[in-house]
Amino acid sequence: MKIAVVGPGALGCLIAGFLKNKTKEDIWLVDTSEEHARQIRNNSIKIEGMSGSFSVKLNVSADPKEIGLCDLVIISVKSYSTEDACKSIKDLVGEHTHILTLQNGIGNVQILDDYFGKENVIAGITNHGSTLLGVGHVRHAGKGDTIIGKDDGKMSGTLKSVANILTKAGFETKISRDIDSVIWGKLIINVGINALTAITKLNNGRLIEYEGSRSLLRSAVQEAVKVVKRKRVKIAYDDPIQKVESVAKATAANVSSMLQDVLNKKRTEIEFINGAIVRQGKALGIPTPVNEALTNLVKTIEESYEKVVKQ
Repeated sequence: MKIAVVGPGALGCLIAGFLKNKTKEDIWLVDTSEEHARQIRNNSIKIEGMSGSFSVKLNVSADPKEIGLCDLVIISVKSYSTEDACKSIKDLVGEHTHILTLQNGIGNVQILDDYFGKENVIAGITNHGSTLLGVGHVRHAGKGDTIIGKDDGKMSGTLKSVANILTKAGFETKISRDIDSVIWGKLIINVGINALTAITKLNNGRLIEYEGSRSLLRSAVQEAVKVVKRKRVKIAYDDPIQKVESVAKATAANVSSMLQDVLNKKRTEIEFINGAIVRQGKALGIPTPVNEALTNLVKTIEESYEKVVKQ
């Protein structure tokens, strides 16, 4: 299978590196920067952390025309770049190409559906954690399930093939008949953890050590759960607060993707996580004051990167 991974960030490099290292598939990494692509071509992808340390050379290009049609395209860009990615990868996508998203937040699947058609889009989440240490250099910081599925809940040979390849690569993958509930379940976890880590600059596990941050985590999750219940989405766990706190403990040392963005003075995915709860809450008439405050604080941090007082 010819596979292109779009987005050479922490997750994209981890996926591409593992696929190349552990499978015999034809793997490509797509970058928007020719300079970054050149660096990765010359220096390989370097992975360290809980899976050991290794380097792997693979095909990298900033020109999708050079790659040509693929069997599978994995989208791993930030949520705010999904639409731009869709526009840029038309040379990778043919009639029989499937597009898989393993991104954070809500809204990515709809964008991909609009561009490529529901029949070609595979939705999913992954609970693997990774930290970008440099161009093409990542630390594998946490393991967890990867879950994929189709909007219509149907099983297919393609789904099974994709799940088998990801599992072989080291991402143990399950198939869900209700992938929407899985995505919303992951969103609730991100709602409780990501913004608070970005604001406090604490690792995931430290959030539940302090009364103030733990209280805010619980309140943000409770608001998100009210939205999910009103939308009649069934999530896979019975106690959302306990689930989010257990994830924070299990990933105690992890630096969340949103905190990584803040530390590197980059745009965050806040609008697709806590901001999505705020928008959904307004549409449904559900107050979400904690998520609104967290969203506004993270946006303020983004907008003031160059104005922070230096001691």
